[in-house]
Amino acid sequence: MMPLLWLVLTALASLVASLGQQPIVSFTKVPDALQIAGGDIKKPQILVSGGDSWGVIRAAGDLAIDFGRVTGTNFTLSNGEKGAKPTLYEYHPVASNYTHYSTNDTEYFFGPEFTDPSAPNTVIIAGTLGRSALIDDLVKAGKLDASQIDGKWESFVTQIVDSPIRDCPRAVVIAGSDPRGVIFGLYDISEQIGVSPWYWWADVPIKAHEEIFITLPDGKKVQRSPSVKYRGIFLNDEQPGLSGWVQQNYDDTPFGVGYNRHFYANVYELLLRLRANYLWPAIWGSMLEVDDPANQPLADAWEVVMGSSHTEPMMRAQNEFGTFYTSKGLGPWAYDQNNRTIDEYFVYGAERAKPYANNSLWTMGMRGSGDTAIAGLGVDAIVSLLEAVVESQRNVIEDVLGVKTADVPQMWCLYKEVMSYIEEGLTIPDDITLLWADDNWGNVRRVPIGDEKTRAGGAGVYYHFDYVGDTRNYKWINTIQLQKTAEQMQLAYAHGADRIWIVNVGDLKPLEIPINHFLDMAYDIEQWGIDQTGNWTTAWATREFGPEQADAIADIMTRFGMYAARRKFELVEPHVYSVVNYNEGDAILQQWQTLVDDAQSLYEKLDKTSQPAYFEMVLHPILGGQIIHQVHIGAKKNAVYANQHRNSANDRITDVLARFQADAELTARWDDLLGGKWKRMMDQTHFGYDGYWQQPMRNVLPAMSYVQSAVSSIAGEVGIAVEGLNASIPGDDKYHANSGNTLVLPPLDPYGPATRWFEVFSRGTTDCDWSATVDLPWVKLSQDKGVAGPVNGTDSRVLVAVEWSATPKVANTTTANIKFTAGCGKEGFTTWFSSPVVQVPVITREIPSSFASGFVESDKTVAIEAPNYQRIHSSTNATVSNTTYLTLDNYGRTMGGITLWPQTTPPQTPSTAPALEYDVYVFTNVSKVNVTLYLSPTQNYLSDKTPLEFAVSLFPAGEAQAQPQVMRFVPDSIGPDMPAGWASSIADSVWGLDPGHQTTTRWDVLKKGAYTLRVWCLAPSVIVQKIVVDLGGVRPSYLGPPESFLVGRDQYGANQRASFAQRT
Repeated sequence: MMPLLWLVLTALASLVASLGQQPIVSFTKVPDALQIAGGDIKKPQILVSGGDSWGVIRAAGDLAIDFGRVTGTNFTLSNGEKGAKPTLYEYHPVASNYTHYSTNDTEYFFGPEFTDPSAPNTVIIAGTLGRSALIDDLVKAGKLDASQIDGKWESFVTQIVDSPIRDCPRAVVIAGSDPRGVIFGLYDISEQIGVSPWYWWADVPIKAHEEIFITLPDGKKVQRSPSVKYRGIFLNDEQPGLSGWVQQNYDDTPFGVGYNRHFYANVYELLLRLRANYLWPAIWGSMLEVDDPANQPLADAWEVVMGSSHTEPMMRAQNEFGTFYTSKGLGPWAYDQNNRTIDEYFVYGAERAKPYANNSLWTMGMRGSGDTAIAGLGVDAIVSLLEAVVESQRNVIEDVLGVKTADVPQMWCLYKEVMSYIEEGLTIPDDITLLWADDNWGNVRRVPIGDEKTRAGGAGVYYHFDYVGDTRNYKWINTIQLQKTAEQMQLAYAHGADRIWIVNVGDLKPLEIPINHFLDMAYDIEQWGIDQTGNWTTAWATREFGPEQADAIADIMTRFGMYAARRKFELVEPHVYSVVNYNEGDAILQQWQTLVDDAQSLYEKLDKTSQPAYFEMVLHPILGGQIIHQVHIGAKKNAVYANQHRNSANDRITDVLARFQADAELTARWDDLLGGKWKRMMDQTHFGYDGYWQQPMRNVLPAMSYVQSAVSSIAGEVGIAVEGLNASIPGDDKYHANSGNTLVLPPLDPYGPATRWFEVFSRGTTDCDWSATVDLPWVKLSQDKGVAGPVNGTDSRVLVAVEWSATPKVANTTTANIKFTAGCGKEGFTTWFSSPVVQVPVITREIPSSFASGFVESDKTVAIEAPNYQRIHSSTNATVSNTTYLTLDNYGRTMGGITLWPQTTPPQTPSTAPALEYDVYVFTNVSKVNVTLYLSPTQNYLSDKTPLEFAVSLFPAGEAQAQPQVMRFVPDSIGPDMPAGWASSIADSVWGLDPGHQTTTRWDVLKKGAYTLRVWCLAPSVIVQKIVVDLGGVRPSYLGPPESFLVGRDQYGANQRASFAQRT
């Protein structure tokens, strides 16, 4: 059921809303609305109190300018005093001795310009409870009800107040529980009048309006505290993309490229407009507090909470120690060897951050040098050392800040090996937030369990949209599936991880959509839960591009999310997708082509002002993703064709080279956009990974093979290949017996794909006519003659089908023989090889009428998309009454997923959990049938002591259930390392494709007939995407066989599901 706010959004077409928030702005007059722009209002004014936070006044200045962006006339800003000067934020920049703390002379940040007060023109009054005399006076006078936000975190109330000040008849009042509450209230109006948070970072256009009204049907809008207290991003892995762009646009600092106050002002503004509050600054080759001494105080002035990454304790950049300590002979970053110096290093960080402590969140603990594990010590020694480190850090905080550590926000990021120390007895003070990490690939490794749920410091999550490391970097462009992010982050939230959400966003720029989605969930998880991802995407598209094309854009981005998340672009290689089995490679290419066509068509429909933003966030990643797949699947076809000695192997090289050039041209198009505004942001290499995890230094094509075109094959001018095999005839190769002249197609039966294919192609220098004949009249060929050759010929794909109405009416298996002749005599098929024959097994059979629903075997395979279950089998021993299954639409690799629900359900057993039931009909009786589940690559989030499990039972329909086989599919973590099989699970985006994964159960099928397949997900986040029942016919592929014939959906003898992508 859609939330009420979504219904309001869709019902009130004249209203504009912040993404997911209560709409209060209209561009047409509605009853009881207050006009704040247009009409008789010539110089509308925003009023703030001079005693309010500098950050609040600055944000009010932004709103004044935003109104100008929409109406053509900036609002004025006043603090109620005539001749007022801009508000000042005073700070003392640190001196350049970075081992002993001292400061230089006083410097200032200047707030926006003030105008003399004009009560009749005052349309907005904004301020902080307890800091703004204007707001406090309204509360005391009973004109403003702030009771629902008083004492809350980052809350605000927006209310139309009559006679708020003398000579002002009515005004919109925005009152915040704290400065950020006010700032979010101000930016709420900015967004609703049409200024996207991404107006600068993604060039989202702003639509002009002359008149603007505020409407509050309930008299006021109350925004409660965010779902997650600290919500932010981590700029990381920022070379070459972001750093190249920064170097292009900002002056270098004394220590590197220009990560200065001008750069960070844009980042701080973006965060606040996105209703975020927390930042881990850039880490590679930069030092926030050192590169520009204004960076840290500027964050405080803007009311942005500054932190430091998982590997940078005590508000110091990791590069500081090497730059100012180790290089000066002050010892290594090793606490067991150099604790006195490192303690002094911590003291300096605390002294430098003290003036800004109100907006600081302290990273505790330490890792080894360069974001690695501590080396040279055993686990017990490391645990003891870390406890000593944190005790020292907490003493420093108390001594320098003069407060109790329990009153200071602190977190310890349990990243990689640090998480394993918890299991080894590491004691962490109760008031430190446990920041659990994902596996760097979007799978949460742990959530709070047991006593961890009641810690004073609470818990949070460090998540990744970008990563550098095993198994391979992924950092070029957006490959994030929002549905997966929603499922994992809601899982963490449901288990109490609500104190901090921080996400690694790499270069920031290519990840606008997943960043926005992540932060919106953190702000209001109830509004944007796991089942609202589609609605969020539509709302995002509406805000950025308007309602006319929003549904279409949302559909495009939903498809892109699935296609991109199947395998990170950096991990796509020629070997991944099959070009002979299940039409997989061609189906992938067709999906991308359709997506490109749809995206390009929409691009052309948009007005010129919207096209840059659309290109940056939608079209560019789609074009880039298509090229990646065209290159690698093209290279795979080249390899197969070269093994078959086809002339067209060389054509594939030409195609791949053209697509590789298209990739370069796409980057050039990006660099030229908007006069080069984002030049170098897309410098990241993405071709040429060769088994090493690190980025290649230059884009390089995969290896390909060139066929000598000037000399014909010794087997003749014409060759033949078939679906399902790499082999070709006539001639010898390693894929079939020497001197063999026969290739066998996969079988045709009324429940399998309606067609199979073979190809006839040139292997020589002369054009040759060819013809094919089949010995059974009801076996039909889409083409029975053609020309193969280098001049006027072409490769021909011939479809083979059966006219089922003309086949024998009794169940039988027949083999059709397709024979070939070549018109160029002995040169067509060389005489020393036998004439080629393609055989087609034709199986005539029919299920009984009693099997009224379910999946039917074909080609010794039953493949099922997991959401297409027949029923849920309830347990009579259920321990949790509301446990059921939730279908995750547009999730995973092919269609969707299904998982146990709700996410707080404790682990179950087959006797207590409901089961998914699938009806299947099999014709093949065989021992040791393999039932393989493709499961999302989740982790043992309740710890290895409570591992994730599923269970399966396969038994004849109507008979007693066979004993379920319970399978643990996520092994233990190996010390500080990931579980065995993890690398292939995240590369493949499923557990189950790698033969070493434990997702296969084995069963005896002793007779043909109807069977019941039961599948139990024995904990939430055990997500089944696909089920493959292998009775001996499954062939290698990446996405598995196409879904089997489903009774009641598919037509007998006309099943069009020849690939995973075909739905009808």
